[in-house]
Amino acid sequence: MGRKTQKVLGVIMPDWLTGYSKRKPVVPFNPTRPEAVRPESLQPVYTVFRYNAGDFKEGDTTLGKACSYAGPDDKVTWINVDGLKKEDVESLSGSFDIHPLIVEDILSSGQRAKMDETDEIIFCLLPMLYYNEGTGEVETEQVSIVLGKDFVISFQEDKDRDVFDPVRERIRSNHVKTRKESADYLLYSLVDVIVDSYFNVLDKINERLERLEDALILEQEQHAIAKISILRRVVIDVKRYISPVRDLVAGLLRSDSDLLEERHEKYYKDVLDHITQANEYIENYREMLVNLQDLSMSQVNTKMNKVMKIFTMVATLLAPATVIGGIFGMNFDVIPLAHQREGFYFAVTVMLVIPLIMLIWFKRRGWFD
Repeated sequence: MGRKTQKVLGVIMPDWLTGYSKRKPVVPFNPTRPEAVRPESLQPVYTVFRYNAGDFKEGDTTLGKACSYAGPDDKVTWINVDGLKKEDVESLSGSFDIHPLIVEDILSSGQRAKMDETDEIIFCLLPMLYYNEGTGEVETEQVSIVLGKDFVISFQEDKDRDVFDPVRERIRSNHVKTRKESADYLLYSLVDVIVDSYFNVLDKINERLERLEDALILEQEQHAIAKISILRRVVIDVKRYISPVRDLVAGLLRSDSDLLEERHEKYYKDVLDHITQANEYIENYREMLVNLQDLSMSQVNTKMNKVMKIFTMVATLLAPATVIGGIFGMNFDVIPLAHQREGFYFAVTVMLVIPLIMLIWFKRRGWFD
């Protein structure tokens, strides 16, 4: 049974490799129909953390109970929503006086990372990234975080991909820094763990780059150009997701909002350093891919030159026989040895001796190395 193949990027590739080239179609952001991209069949799950330096409570809650936490409080309230339902998001946002335009952003997929602020609210929208080991693709989930005077509300699409557990553990373990700080420190903590999770994805990409580089150096890669193109697309996607996050964090640093305490500025600068480092990694990966593509093309050219070298040597070795055969085959009456019995043996001997001499000369010149 023959191995199934497909043509990808102009290269005939086996089915096991074409799986890496499959990707989800990009759905353009349509601000007029934000709810169209949200599955309404998923029931949102609400969890709440309420804490201060001396007290802490957590647990699952309902929409109505979550709405009741609106208003001044001596505790920091963190409400996390897993799964987005238009009516629920609008109801919760209305209780906390979240602007309708921000609600629209929460319900809309496919947006770039950004930071908006009103008099009473700071809104951050950024992606969480996940590396799919099966397809080799980087998948993304949009996370929206709303900061108020004494509350933080985070909206996620899929609870199974949550990266906030380190923050939860710090709150549960009576982490002094987290429990005694205001809500904007919680915002920093959430943004920080999201940015840190990017490095897990970057590590996976780096591993693929190293494997591909090793295979190219050992000349064991048969589909190098296709794999480089696929990996380059993954890197471009990651850059598209990550680059705007730097502007988001920089916007938090530039903000004059009373919701952000000046003493926490150093923490946001640390996040800015991390996201800058992540962007530098992406640029390095792009340069490595360009170098790998150059290496691959160089190897292809080298192999082609070797083939052409063999063809040239064969043609050169056959040239004396062609010339001698042409001379003895000319339509002249008088050709030395042409009509003598010894003429044939003489011609064959010359046809063999000259290529043999040429082979010895080629060998001494190092043309067989």
